[in-house]
Amino acid sequence: MRERNADPGPSGQGSFLFKNEDLHAEANEDATGRRTWAVGELVRVVRQHIERDYADVWVEGEVSNLRSAPSGHKYFTLKDGEAQLPVVLFKRQAQLLRTQPRDGLHARVRGKVTVYEQRGQMQLVAETLEELGTGSLQEAFEKLKLKLGAEGLFAEERKKPLPAFPHCVGIVTSPSGAVIRDFLNVTGRRHAALDVLIYPATVQGETAAAEIAQGILYFNQAKTVDVIVIARGGGSLEDLAPFNSELLARAIARSELPVVSAVGHETDFTIADFVADLRAPTPSAAAELITAQQHRVEERVEELSQRLVRACRYKLMMATERFSRLSIAASSARVRDALGRRQQGLDELQYRLETAIGRCERKAAFTAQELSARLMRHEPTQKLQSYRDRVVQIEKRLFRSAWAVFESRRNQFASARAQLTTLSPLSVLGRGYAVIFNERGEVARDAAQLSPGEILTARLAKGSITSTVTDVHA
Repeated sequence: MRERNADPGPSGQGSFLFKNEDLHAEANEDATGRRTWAVGELVRVVRQHIERDYADVWVEGEVSNLRSAPSGHKYFTLKDGEAQLPVVLFKRQAQLLRTQPRDGLHARVRGKVTVYEQRGQMQLVAETLEELGTGSLQEAFEKLKLKLGAEGLFAEERKKPLPAFPHCVGIVTSPSGAVIRDFLNVTGRRHAALDVLIYPATVQGETAAAEIAQGILYFNQAKTVDVIVIARGGGSLEDLAPFNSELLARAIARSELPVVSAVGHETDFTIADFVADLRAPTPSAAAELITAQQHRVEERVEELSQRLVRACRYKLMMATERFSRLSIAASSARVRDALGRRQQGLDELQYRLETAIGRCERKAAFTAQELSARLMRHEPTQKLQSYRDRVVQIEKRLFRSAWAVFESRRNQFASARAQLTTLSPLSVLGRGYAVIFNERGEVARDAAQLSPGEILTARLAKGSITSTVTDVHA
């Protein structure tokens, strides 16, 4: 027995084809004895074999990729770490269940294994479903959601508003998927002048989260876009796992540019949706939200344009109707009156123009005169004459200051000379006094110090005399 992937069935999973050499069924034999099966016959035999051996089984796993059909039937996948099994739950059984299946639910399902013949796909037709708890992916999702929420990454106050009229949008997604085509179609229809830069990245698999985070970092460093969009189509919880990673969540939180999360369908929620500045239900909805203001402006312009056309048509119709009611004479009179009023208006405008021109000329002449005077004040010859006058004045002031200092010093000298003359011994001698010196050249102040026969010298005002002491009277 072996398995291989084929086209997805109603639940979106691959087919499982059984090959069993021991199956007992009739088949055509060719000339060489080889058995050749018709496809429908082989699948039917396999289905009967499986339904006989696996008519009542319990299967435990995590619910994923749940989809409700308009008929009321539910399709989902049971999976574990090794394999996955498509499950169909018909409307009648679904209505009787106490616990309805949901993505991420860890459940035990009872039913029979069969093969969907149209696709050759093995599936489990469920009868009952028992809840066992939360699946590993869902549990990890809830834990990360609580952790990042406690850090404030989901807080509304940290989220940045989208630019009302963006010029360029950066989108991180797969360049070959339907998502980018839908996004470009919507933006092209609603805002043809909007530039869209695509950062190619895988949106599923182990490396997807790192590639998407690198795209966000690239746009933040390049500074070439106004807003970033991360987008992919819908899928199961494991398909959306890259958008539930902590690495991508923190890359979105660190982004300086606003980030729009457009992941999956309207019912899909990821960690990226909670951290992003705006969550769009689908990639097409993200394109509509980004171009909303521009589209509203264009709609308003179109509305006003239509109103203007209607108003012009109405005015034209009313003018045509009025014209049809007027006679030729009345029309001529009105034309002459209109021409007269226009002529009068022209005369008034001409008078105002001449007045304004005269006023401007006078203002220009006054300005020119003022500028000429200012220019004369700054003319080099005027400046030079002004500096010469200042030099003459400074010379006069310097001469007066020097003469005043000279007179002051001469007066001080004369006064000092008079004082010196008054205090000089020669002036005393001039009044008839004399100074007596003994033989040793000392001034004789006491007669008792002299002895007879000692030679004395008397200093007079003019000249000196020598005498000999003959008698001493103390």
